[in-house]
Amino acid sequence: MILLEFHNRIVEETLTLRFRNAKEGNKPESIDVTVADFDGVLYHLSNPENDKTKIIVSISLKFYKDLEEHGAEDLIKREYGDFMTTAEDAQKDRVTVIFSTVFKDDDDIVIGKLFMQEFKEGRRNYQQAPQVLFSHKEPPMELKGTDARGGDNVGYITFVLFPRHTGAAVRDNTINLIHTLRDYLHYHIKCSKAYIHSRMRAKTSDFLKVLNRARPDQQKEKKTITGKTFKMN
Repeated sequence: MILLEFHNRIVEETLTLRFRNAKEGNKPESIDVTVADFDGVLYHLSNPENDKTKIIVSISLKFYKDLEEHGAEDLIKREYGDFMTTAEDAQKDRVTVIFSTVFKDDDDIVIGKLFMQEFKEGRRNYQQAPQVLFSHKEPPMELKGTDARGGDNVGYITFVLFPRHTGAAVRDNTINLIHTLRDYLHYHIKCSKAYIHSRMRAKTSDFLKVLNRARPDQQKEKKTITGKTFKMN
């Protein structure tokens, strides 16, 4: 039997870290974290009006009206009192999608960075394309304070999607493309490595031909006592 925690671990650890830093007098940091939980519940931790000394915790519940009928509003007011504020709007102008990928070899990291750089360069010619960011070793700022892993072989790819990418007419296509990007990236890394290896083998073969042509003639001319000459292999 699995006993689920009644609280959200990510939310708890994120807030605990911020409270500890505040008590120790450390410089406050900005926060903008969205966490999904069971039953379609969404938590959003952010700084109201970009004030880093304050944190607003918003909870989106599809079934809040059902709870409200049983006195949820009075319970919240009793527990939080003056800390309550007006609800923020759950509809934003953009969606940030982040997923991680693990590189097996060091050269995979180099090739992967080049591919991500091409995505960034390509956006200059296609302004309708989403913004693409790549971070290596450390998770992006959006995941700061979570248990996102880091390391020399870990990379994070971030997409910033706007309404033109998430509208009803293009939403399904956007989702399909993002889902396949990780496989697309690693497939092209393997293709690039195979191409590089084939070019190296071809170049090595050319070098060997040059060396063979430059090899000195092994046949040497010898003379007998009588002055006659002959060649030895």
